[in-house]
Amino acid sequence: MIHRIGRSLRIVGATMLLTLNSLFHVAPLMTIALVKALLRFEPVRRICDRWLMALVASWIDVNSWMMDHLTGISVQVEGLPEPMPDGRFLMLCNHQSWVDIPVLQKVFNRRLPMLRFFLKSQLIWVPILGLAWWALDFPFMKRYTREQIARRPELAGRDIEATRTACRKYRDIPVVIGAFVEGTRFMSEKHAAQNSPYKHLLKPRAGGTAFVLDAMGEVLDGIIDVTLVYPHGRGELFALFADRIPEVRVNVRVLPVPPEFKGRDYHSDETFRRDFQNWLNELWTQKDATIQRLLEHPDPA
Repeated sequence: MIHRIGRSLRIVGATMLLTLNSLFHVAPLMTIALVKALLRFEPVRRICDRWLMALVASWIDVNSWMMDHLTGISVQVEGLPEPMPDGRFLMLCNHQSWVDIPVLQKVFNRRLPMLRFFLKSQLIWVPILGLAWWALDFPFMKRYTREQIARRPELAGRDIEATRTACRKYRDIPVVIGAFVEGTRFMSEKHAAQNSPYKHLLKPRAGGTAFVLDAMGEVLDGIIDVTLVYPHGRGELFALFADRIPEVRVNVRVLPVPPEFKGRDYHSDETFRRDFQNWLNELWTQKDATIQRLLEHPDPA
């Protein structure tokens, strides 16, 4: 009983601290973002960008401190690259839990440029965070159902154009574009429904990743392949602060951008679509084997 009360108090306290940390950093972040939007002079924008990145790094530092001191999770990393703060990268990762994002931020903060994800358009309404994501130029994507596209075929190309618009902003700044290639968190029910050929993964979706390569392949410095494993069970943020996630293992590989994929049009090039899906499937086969190895061995090798 006492243990349960203590766990509940820790969850409440952690939630309050996360909220206060977000408010503390989002207020100046929004001010700087408004200055950047109103004063569209390149020197001003560069200064604002530096301040914004410093605020984000500080925000993540505090969140990571809370992860270290308010939870019992152990983050084990193998293959961590040397710092590359000025590069442009595409990060491909499997998706296990919402804890994945703070783990990735903790591992790569101040080592790689700020990690940005393509977000569903509805997420702009998330309190505090939605404004922060907007201010930091996270791209918001509106998803359409097959029925909507059947009625209005022109909707099919809007995600492509939104991706290209976002990537044009990123061509001239250090950036890591993150992609959870499975499109959703891994769940046993989804795995069975897909009849996935992988033991630990859902099938990878090629479209969004290929569109980023289409728009930025010639300026990307590499692909960061990240594999996340929770060997003792995964959970969401409340589970993290309730000490129900004792460990996460992270494998990192830096891969070159395949030269044959640069400058190709995924939308209209059928050969590229086939070749890229095959490449991604092979990457996922390797990732599945990496997960199996990390589960079998107590320490990353």
